Amino acid sequence: MMNNRNKTSAIIFILSIFILSVFFLFPSSSFSAEKSLPSYLTKALKKINPNEVYELCKIISSSEFAGRLTGDEGYTKAAQWAAKKFKRWNLQPAFQAGFLQPYPSPFSLIDEAEMSLLLPGQESHQVTKLKPIEDFLPLLFSDSGDHAGEAVFVGWGISAPDLGYDDYAGLDVQGKFVLCFRGTPNPQDKRFQLHDEHRHRMKVAREKGALGLIYIYPNPLANPNGDRIEGFTPAIISEKIADLILKEKGINAAELKKDLQKYQKPLSFPLKTKIHLQVKTRFFPEGKGYNIVGLIPGSHPNLKKEWLIYGAHFDHCGKHLGQIFPGADDNASGSAVVMAIAQAMARLKPRPKRSVAFILFGGEEMGLQGSQYFVAHPPQKIETMEAMFNFDMVGEGDGAIVIHSPQPEELVHSFQKADEYLSLIIRTAPIRGVGVRGSDYASFFQKGIPCINFISNGPHLHYHLPGDTIYRINPDMLAAMAKLAFLTGYFWANR
Repeated sequence: MMNNRNKTSAIIFILSIFILSVFFLFPSSSFSAEKSLPSYLTKALKKINPNEVYELCKIISSSEFAGRLTGDEGYTKAAQWAAKKFKRWNLQPAFQAGFLQPYPSPFSLIDEAEMSLLLPGQESHQVTKLKPIEDFLPLLFSDSGDHAGEAVFVGWGISAPDLGYDDYAGLDVQGKFVLCFRGTPNPQDKRFQLHDEHRHRMKVAREKGALGLIYIYPNPLANPNGDRIEGFTPAIISEKIADLILKEKGINAAELKKDLQKYQKPLSFPLKTKIHLQVKTRFFPEGKGYNIVGLIPGSHPNLKKEWLIYGAHFDHCGKHLGQIFPGADDNASGSAVVMAIAQAMARLKPRPKRSVAFILFGGEEMGLQGSQYFVAHPPQKIETMEAMFNFDMVGEGDGAIVIHSPQPEELVHSFQKADEYLSLIIRTAPIRGVGVRGSDYASFFQKGIPCINFISNGPHLHYHLPGDTIYRINPDMLAAMAKLAFLTGYFWANR
């Protein structure tokens, strides 16, 4: 016979086992919250499986598609694969010819690159050789060339006498390499926005006679956002390498950038360091990009003319110097989420009142090429675009960041209501404008179309580097983001 103490212990033990069993059977509050949704929405959410979304992301970022540089055969192969998925899931093609919307997209592949420095006091046989990707990387639109010349620091690389600012004033950069930071003297002054675009900055440097423009970044990264200029060899160097070059002036890159930001005046000067840069490039002027577009018509006879756009850029940076830049987080993750939502929405009965389009854009990394082409050449079937949801880098971390148009209020209420069931959003911010660093939503926002941009909280450590692999992706984050955006879109399209 048990005494009272033993009886009490036994009761506590049994209760503990019961509580634990309930916990494991119903591991998250989101499950019980989902039960309050209509059964058809609960069923749809449960079909968004982390393993399946992860598998899509894994395929998109696989070596088979060679980094998905728009125009390259790897991207084209990936686009054809995605179009087949849309067809299999019973989405309607947006165009008479199918799901693919072609547009011109010239591109380059960097096969070889070497850079060396002859620092002050060094003999010619003592040159400092830099390591590709770790120390430097040509910009991916560089032409071929074998150039050697002195270095000149030109601040932000801006020549805007009409705005009372000129980093090149009084300097001779003919036959030299110009070094600069990315940015403007006053980020709040929108008049400088044009001057912060890669294409404009490269064009100015070339017109001044420079051999190439060399950005100073914390670390080199792949960048195809620009146009090939004949004989021009632009590149990126790390702050560590910039510090070697700037040592003769008794300053480092971080201090120099702070001074530029503080004084908002040109701080340009010639340097004694000589740079030797060799680049071997293949240029493909006839390159062709593709947007992949699938449609799900709405159920309401009148409201179905109004369209919600789900979009993500499908492209990344390709294969250069023998290394693939997989772009798993940027942006196989966003593409996989859009595809998962498309599959779930295609299965949904009843469908929302308004129509929904799913678009995987090409050329985002080249300057929003695909989305800009789409808004300029929308399919005839899409009469009115009422909103656009964008997904860019949504695969790392454990929370969602939502950047959104402040109006209409119904749009804001849609994601707020969706998050009541999922508790994923950790931060929101209104879109006040778009600069030169926006994702594909910018192409729609500039047309007056309300937008939501979904991002995960990161840390996004290997942005535009070979290390952006599938191994850094969180399957549960992918599925949670897809569920959040699925519900948000349903509430919006069915209002």
